[in-house]
Amino acid sequence: MEKNVRKLKNAYGFDDVSIKPGEITINPELSDTSVKILNMSLKIPFLASAMDAISSTTFIKELDKLGGLAVLNLDGIYCRYENTEEIFEDISKEKKEKVTELMQKIYSQPIKNSLIEKRIMEIKKTGSKCAVSIVPANTKKTLGIIKDAGADILIVQSTVTTAKHYSNSPVGLIFSEIKKNLKMPIIVGNTVSYKVTKELMKENVDGILVGVGPGAACTSREVLGIGVPQVTATLDCSLARDNYFDETGRYVPIITDGGIRTGGDVCKAIASGADAVMIGTPFAQTLEAPGLGYNWGMATPHDSLPRGTRINVGRKTKLKTLLFGPSSSTDGTLNLVGALKVSMGMVGAKNIKEMHNSELVLAPSIKTEGKIFQQQ
Repeated sequence: MEKNVRKLKNAYGFDDVSIKPGEITINPELSDTSVKILNMSLKIPFLASAMDAISSTTFIKELDKLGGLAVLNLDGIYCRYENTEEIFEDISKEKKEKVTELMQKIYSQPIKNSLIEKRIMEIKKTGSKCAVSIVPANTKKTLGIIKDAGADILIVQSTVTTAKHYSNSPVGLIFSEIKKNLKMPIIVGNTVSYKVTKELMKENVDGILVGVGPGAACTSREVLGIGVPQVTATLDCSLARDNYFDETGRYVPIITDGGIRTGGDVCKAIASGADAVMIGTPFAQTLEAPGLGYNWGMATPHDSLPRGTRINVGRKTKLKTLLFGPSSSTDGTLNLVGALKVSMGMVGAKNIKEMHNSELVLAPSIKTEGKIFQQQ
């Protein structure tokens, strides 16, 4: 009897592909970059990761004013400690070889329900949209507080999320039941596959985070050997979204999460089918971020198997300049919204969904062809 042959599929990241110019072009100012997640509208398709070094109450307010959305980590420092400034200073000053041990100690402090409530209310008092993130293990016992405190959107997030999960719990996490109780948009992640994305959408979730291990501060790919490059992952998950929409008439946004460094990466993520992007380290480099020029992966403090690291990213620019310029840098790391609008103009896309129709080509030489003098 002939055995099934296991085949190795090609997978591509941002540096492997390029966007082919369109046959019609439009002025960049005519491109609409807004995105809608259920009943919530964002002027720009940018979410800030639920990382402690990024999403403080102040940062959340500033990004909200600019049209994006930052996510508070309910499993993080802000919900473990009343005062956090000294903690950030300790993390920034610790030696590289000892910093993970320090963070494991810091994050061993229990999460306080009173602080979850306080942080959500602090954000709401600023007039900002309040998005919160929590790991699946802590979701059910925290739902009441999240709802009563007035959060606007919930993200249930872990390194890998599936609709089918086996554990010792008699009743697992059922997203459709959570949705009924909360009556607010729910985004879940992370995943990288067509089948899982479609199964999660059937659970009535309102958004999917795509990406396993591509973040600058994440080491899951090294530690666990798991992940799929972001272009392929986004293409597969967005195809599930489109097929699900054809079958049900319900559109569930795809959010590419991680691995994005430049405006070109943002554009390629959108061209691959993403409705929005979630970014970490570029936001950690802004003056408004609380991390003092450092960032670290969300699984860095894991007590037995850390899957992240502290990285020195520097404090380089204001948040507004990162997103809207003006830019004096030629490497694509500033004016990310401007880059997206110009790219949309070059492919003739009047909105994000039209950008999905642009053509991607495999282009392993796209960043080196003719660039010899830039490499000197």
